[in-house]
Amino acid sequence: MDNQIHNAIVNFIWSIADDCLRDVYMRGKYRDVILPMTVIRRLDVLLEDSKDAVLAMKRTLDDADVEGQWYALCVAAGQAFCNVSPFRLRDLTSRAKRQTLKVDFEEYLDGFSPNVQEILEKFKFRNQIDTMIEADILGAVIEKFVSPDINLGPNPVWKDEEKTILRHPGLDNHSMGTIFEELVRRFNEENNEEAGEHWTPRDVVELMADLIFMPIAEQIRDATYSCYDGACGTGGMLTVAQDRLMALAREQQKNVSIHLFGQEVQPETYAICKADMLLKGDGHQAKHIVYGSTLSMDGNASRQFDFMLSNPPYGKSWKTDSEKMGGRRGILDTRFHVCPEDGKPLVMIPRTSDGQLLFLLNNVAKMKKDTPLGSRIVEVHNGSSIFTGDAGSGESNARRYIIENDLVEAVIALPENMFYNTGIGTFIWVLSNRKEERRRGKIQLIDATAMKSPLRKNMGKKSCELSPDIRREILRIFLEMEQSEVSVILDNREFAYWSVTVERPLRLRVYPHRRIPAGIFKRESERRAVEEALAAVPADTPLDDWTAFAGATELKADVLKKIRPFITEKDPAAQPVSGEADAALRDTENVPFTYQGGVEAFMRNEVLRHTPDAYVDEDKILVGYEINFSKYFYRPAELREMHEILASLKALEHEADGLIAEIIEGIE
Repeated sequence: MDNQIHNAIVNFIWSIADDCLRDVYMRGKYRDVILPMTVIRRLDVLLEDSKDAVLAMKRTLDDADVEGQWYALCVAAGQAFCNVSPFRLRDLTSRAKRQTLKVDFEEYLDGFSPNVQEILEKFKFRNQIDTMIEADILGAVIEKFVSPDINLGPNPVWKDEEKTILRHPGLDNHSMGTIFEELVRRFNEENNEEAGEHWTPRDVVELMADLIFMPIAEQIRDATYSCYDGACGTGGMLTVAQDRLMALAREQQKNVSIHLFGQEVQPETYAICKADMLLKGDGHQAKHIVYGSTLSMDGNASRQFDFMLSNPPYGKSWKTDSEKMGGRRGILDTRFHVCPEDGKPLVMIPRTSDGQLLFLLNNVAKMKKDTPLGSRIVEVHNGSSIFTGDAGSGESNARRYIIENDLVEAVIALPENMFYNTGIGTFIWVLSNRKEERRRGKIQLIDATAMKSPLRKNMGKKSCELSPDIRREILRIFLEMEQSEVSVILDNREFAYWSVTVERPLRLRVYPHRRIPAGIFKRESERRAVEEALAAVPADTPLDDWTAFAGATELKADVLKKIRPFITEKDPAAQPVSGEADAALRDTENVPFTYQGGVEAFMRNEVLRHTPDAYVDEDKILVGYEINFSKYFYRPAELREMHEILASLKALEHEADGLIAEIIEGIE
């Protein structure tokens, strides 16, 4: 489609909002009318030629008392949808009275097949009818959409009966889908505070598509592939992925088809996604988009996919999902709760304030294990997913699971201010369960934080973009596994560590003659008996050894526990209390898996030389994983030479003297 024609149609539809809705709706609410009306008009024009055939089929089926008619009616319409009302949209422009128009328009909407009804329901479009009727703008909106100044149909419109002078070219499904996506993009930019909720910038999506397909471009075969997005929003990632795979297939001269699957929890964005697929002629694909939460109501629990892309919500509470799944401690979903070979359950449930890693685990659970390509996953997250959580936490366990299973190919740090509603740094995870030989056991880290092109005008908080040249450079670094200042290749073990609890023995000095408060005993006689026992301790019993002193009292353990706080004080010169550690001296050390000699050598080299009585609580050793970009890419600011600093100070001093002289002269 010619860009000029494309822009003209988008601008015309955009102008409908300014012409008809300006005084009725706030600007941020224009989309509530324009998007569903665009869908309705496109579907309407596709059904115009088959309208009589559909109505005839409807009468035949009714006369035969046939139930479940929609499939046959859609076949009669030649589409994946149909409308059995007696109206075409253009018929409604002649309804002069408001109430007549309202009744007829509602009957027209009710005539659509269930798949369209669901879209209208999620758009909540019927809620807008009363508003438009009361403001007397519904008729004007309809007239604009059926205007001869615009053609949303697949057939060209001619100026003359001989069809020699073209007025408007026809729009194929792809072109119509492109126009719809452009409208969605514009509305998202208008609502910058909402855009990041469901719309990933196109430049980031393009990079993600490159990362998921280009490494296996030459391995594409004549086959059917599947692509999934568990947080699909308006479906932009699925659309770009489909286009990219089909383009690669053409380059490789392969006959490829692709099935798109997705799930979305926000009703409007779900409606946009399904509508976009219908407008592109992918009615069968729209059936694969599921409404609801991927976490608590997985709509694809039994499926596996070849390719998975996603931008899950980050920094967003999933407490509601957690409660539906049995509470954080009661979740047994095998996507998030696995049992490794050592038999110890690995619980990967993160804190309820941020569930982004659950979406990554959901995708990992859907990887194909019995195909040559396996599965590839590309997801964009914020920094929390790479380093939040101590050893043994759900976040750390999730990283442990995917790294120990050698699924991570790369993690790429993107520039800040890349997204519309947040300026924080983001990271792209690249996963595969069919790593090429040179990547096995390794992870590539790419620091692309400085690789950005400034926007001429900010879009919300998005102030920069990944230009095509920058995307190609990032892809090149990835494909070539380049080692440089912005790219390092590390063994999986580099990201693992033992969290070691280092204890120091409790050391107490005894003061047996101190008074014990009466309140700790039920009877005064008990207190006196204890004091007598303390007084009877042999004089040669060491007071710097609580274990020996306690044994000499012959008191029961529960009684000793009550009185010890009143007759002892910590003393670093005292003897260790048998089997007890001093909680105040407890420390935790993270020992890298790469430390030569492991925990034992670390204790010997780093701890015991300073505190010889320290020891490791073996029962508390935990394994943790984190990916720390600063560790590998931090570059300290270069310090200025001393002579440069002195020269600057002298220049400032000279400048200050001149200013003071001018001030004094002005006063005099």
